[in-house]
Amino acid sequence: MLALTPESFVELYSRQGHVAYAGEPVFHLAHAWQCGQLALYAEASPHLQLACWLHDLGHLLGPEGLTPTLEGHNDQHERVGADLIEALWGPMVAEPVRLHVQAKRYLVKRNPHYLDRLSEDSRRSLCLQGGAMNDAECEAFERSPHHKPALLLRVWDEQAKQPDWFARSANAALAQLRLVMSQVPLLSVPSSAMGSDRGAIVTHLP
Repeated sequence: MLALTPESFVELYSRQGHVAYAGEPVFHLAHAWQCGQLALYAEASPHLQLACWLHDLGHLLGPEGLTPTLEGHNDQHERVGADLIEALWGPMVAEPVRLHVQAKRYLVKRNPHYLDRLSEDSRRSLCLQGGAMNDAECEAFERSPHHKPALLLRVWDEQAKQPDWFARSANAALAQLRLVMSQVPLLSVPSSAMGSDRGAIVTHLP
């Protein structure tokens, strides 16, 4: 179970950030850090930087060490993560996370070479997530006010899989995550402050 506080997200990455999925060359914390760094270098807003850090949060709520795509299972990590994120920071952080899978489907449709850039696990998940969008789905995606940040997140997502690029330590990476979190106002102050173990409790994936 996960307490719905910013610090609980940090603690989740501290506990399970070392896990990697089959077909991906990086562990989760390195992937989150790299994606956040790419957003920082691009001078993205703090909201989008935080979305980049947390876009795969939902993966960490499943059984540790398992790769759902190898079981033919779509864990809907984008929805699970976005729902938790939205409760704390609202749609400017949550919606790029919610849409980053749709952004992949969109880019595969719109860019014939994009599929070649996907990692092994990302290709497996694409099939489970509906494959390339059709024209009507692309038009609906483009109508979302959050589709452009989602596309940026998606591009950085695929670039953030470098096996030899990481912060000087896991603690240093987590400190950077806390810094980004501090730059995005909470919708409301949770019943437990950052660092407390009290507050709302969220269960694992359905």
